[in-house]
Amino acid sequence: MDFTLPVDLIAYLDELDQFIESEIVPLQNCDDNMRFFDHRREWARTDFDKGGLPRPEWEALLREAKARADKAGHLRFALPNEYGGKDGSNLWMAVIREHFAAKGLGLHNDLQNEHSIVGNFPVVHMMHHYGRDDQKRDFIESQCTGRRRIAFGLTEPRHGSDATHLETRAARETRNGVAGWRIDGEKMWITGMHNATHCALFARTSGADGDAKGITCFLVPNPTPGLVIEEYLWTFNMPTDHPRLSLTNVWVPDDALFGTLGGGLALAQCFVHENRIRQAASSLGAAVYCIEESVRYARERKPFGQALATNQAIQFPLVELATQAEMLRLLIRKTAWEMDRMSQRDVESTL
Repeated sequence: MDFTLPVDLIAYLDELDQFIESEIVPLQNCDDNMRFFDHRREWARTDFDKGGLPRPEWEALLREAKARADKAGHLRFALPNEYGGKDGSNLWMAVIREHFAAKGLGLHNDLQNEHSIVGNFPVVHMMHHYGRDDQKRDFIESQCTGRRRIAFGLTEPRHGSDATHLETRAARETRNGVAGWRIDGEKMWITGMHNATHCALFARTSGADGDAKGITCFLVPNPTPGLVIEEYLWTFNMPTDHPRLSLTNVWVPDDALFGTLGGGLALAQCFVHENRIRQAASSLGAAVYCIEESVRYARERKPFGQALATNQAIQFPLVELATQAEMLRLLIRKTAWEMDRMSQRDVESTL
């Protein structure tokens, strides 16, 4: 068993570092864009007069960084070749995301809003595996370029991790001679609804609470009658784009169906698998950055003429933290490695 990173992965990390230095760092340093990353960042990013939403100029900067990354061939790394990607694996993505976050706060990678120059496109993966041909044509390229955005509508006020007990219901209903579905319920923490063109909304269409089957996904346009953003939920890390939604007498035609009728949980799992492993790797990278900064400070700070790093009371906690980080690294990379060996059909067979 060889835990050494592949030579071509190390070379790609170097290529990404060079791109960051040549394209992203200059962008971050111009026009006072550092206000989005230094002690002013929360106020610079947040429009408190509009419910705490991200300021347009902050989101415009993120779009510019993504556009440069896309032009350089990095943004779509994890997507299939047919969509302009490089078929990047979950293992490579985990290593890349940790590497980025370990650099600290910057325009190259931002944990607050999932931004990265090597993009995370879980809904594109959903569309690749489960979308109809017309949906793929309409949504995949437009999501990559940012022309369209599909929010992920799974979580509910009373049901987070246990998606099989969601209370949102969809029932067949024909309106004006067109067959479709009426949707009623509530959703919570549906990130990105302030600029989403659609919401991949999950509702129970059959079966009992707790059943894995009987959950269906619908592509609901935003805005649409009956879909109301009730509030944006403020967090400790502003700005927020995480609203609570109500759905009252929302109607969509049959062609809004995303995936198979009753098979929506597989789509949700597809999204979560792609997204969460990269979030874990990014969180690890942030922890590594904090540990390394702590070590640096302990070596530089010399009260009474002796570096803090020489004291066991300082050394031991830092060693414990570094050990925990290494344990997490092994767990995250092993999980990513196993995911790369499990097809989406294998995932479906476990539901």
